Amino acid sequence: MKLLTLVSATVLALSLSSGAYAFDEDAAKKLAKSNDCFKCHAIDKTKKGPSYKKIAAKYKGKAAEGETKMMKNITTGPTVKLEDGTEEEHKVIDTKDQKELKNLIDWILAQ
Repeated sequence: MKLLTLVSATVLALSLSSGAYAFDEDAAKKLAKSNDCFKCHAIDKTKKGPSYKKIAAKYKGKAAEGETKMMKNITTGPTVKLEDGTEEEHKVIDTKDQKELKNLIDWILAQ
């Protein structure tokens, strides 16, 4: 019983320390690539849009806010301010599958 408690506590601690995001990285990258997300974003470099690491840092400790904001950006195409100060409409991701969208968002927030 003590071993089970120790294992459970360890799993819980690891999941909390890693941000507790569960995602399929390959599926997220595939969706991002098929929608040309990497045209404006990179994982760790600023391009036309912020890097995914910068986005994740912005919402660190505020995951619910980040999820809401990103879901809006990728599903409604609002006008967004780019890194050079110009503005344009954000591209809408070509899927209606909420699980795919959530997976992409979780992957971005985990960067």
